[in-house]
Amino acid sequence: MHTPSPITRRLSRQIHVGHVPVGGGAPIAVQSMTNTDTNDVAATVAQIQRLQQAGADIVRVSVPDMDAAEAFGKIKRQVSVPLVADIHFDYKIALRVAELGVDCLRINPGNIGREDRVRAVVDAARHHGIPIRIGVNAGSLEKDLQKKYGEPTPEALVESAMRHIDHLDRLDFPDFKVSVKASDVFMAVSAYRLLAKQIEQPLHLGITEAGGLRSGTVKSSIGLGMLLMDGIGDTIRVSLAADPVEEIKVGFDMLKSLKLRAKGINFIACPSCSRQNFDVIATMNALEERLEDIMTPLDVSVIGCVVNGPGEAKETDIGLTGGSPANLVYIDGKPASKLRNDHLVDDLEALIRTKAKEKESRAGDLIAREA
Repeated sequence: MHTPSPITRRLSRQIHVGHVPVGGGAPIAVQSMTNTDTNDVAATVAQIQRLQQAGADIVRVSVPDMDAAEAFGKIKRQVSVPLVADIHFDYKIALRVAELGVDCLRINPGNIGREDRVRAVVDAARHHGIPIRIGVNAGSLEKDLQKKYGEPTPEALVESAMRHIDHLDRLDFPDFKVSVKASDVFMAVSAYRLLAKQIEQPLHLGITEAGGLRSGTVKSSIGLGMLLMDGIGDTIRVSLAADPVEEIKVGFDMLKSLKLRAKGINFIACPSCSRQNFDVIATMNALEERLEDIMTPLDVSVIGCVVNGPGEAKETDIGLTGGSPANLVYIDGKPASKLRNDHLVDDLEALIRTKAKEKESRAGDLIAREA
């Protein structure tokens, strides 16, 4: 039931963040960042595990000082998802987390200071096989660029990024990715479009400080959606003032809507009206909550009446169409059974879980045969 995305992606140089390939045609990685105190190892590990359960490919952790670096080492040993260490100014922190097994360094070479310190970090990254992420933000542009441009602009963001990139180019270190984030959608989109033409490295997308759960989701979806439609972007983070797990959910929903990733259930549901034969909204709320653990790609339509229901159901793995006296379920586009309202959610959940297991089993058999 899944059709390929019509989007032609920008071909970038591939790097690896731990076991996750980034760029070079690899699936777009979805990441988030912990908001716990890094020195609270137990709390940070617990949050990382929640993010991983939600599907996170990569998780970033702030490492502001050497105590946090030591805590990072303990955290790293307890999780399996690749970790990016977020570091500013102190090159010794970067050297330490490199020793402790970090998968990527988020560090701006220009902020490190002297050339010998930048070289030390790059040498450590090269020795341990660690890529670097350059992260430019409209809220922290260099003072001379603020003076030159008068205010943050797309051109200022790209000039800042190219300064940091020049450091790595001089040291013959090509394994990096770059972000040029702004909270203004137009500024961020323009900056990424400009940068995409100038370098071959992967781009990490984000609309920084986008807002709360609802407003931030809308703003990020518009900005990142424009770039993704252009084929730009190799990793994404949806920056929300909300539980970081929500960032992962929104990120995957965004990619699923553009057919760029297929993980978990893609729900097609009507907004409901007086024609509905069951409570569509309550049914959807219950299904989304109950089925968050399913990572098998699956299209499920939940339509309250027979106007659009059969048409949608014929294009999905499982489709529910409201009817009287019973609702009709389609499986693989064909009528399969009828469900009454009194046990609707329970029965539909069971059907979806069975279908997910079947698809997972078939995929496993295919892999085994190819091996």
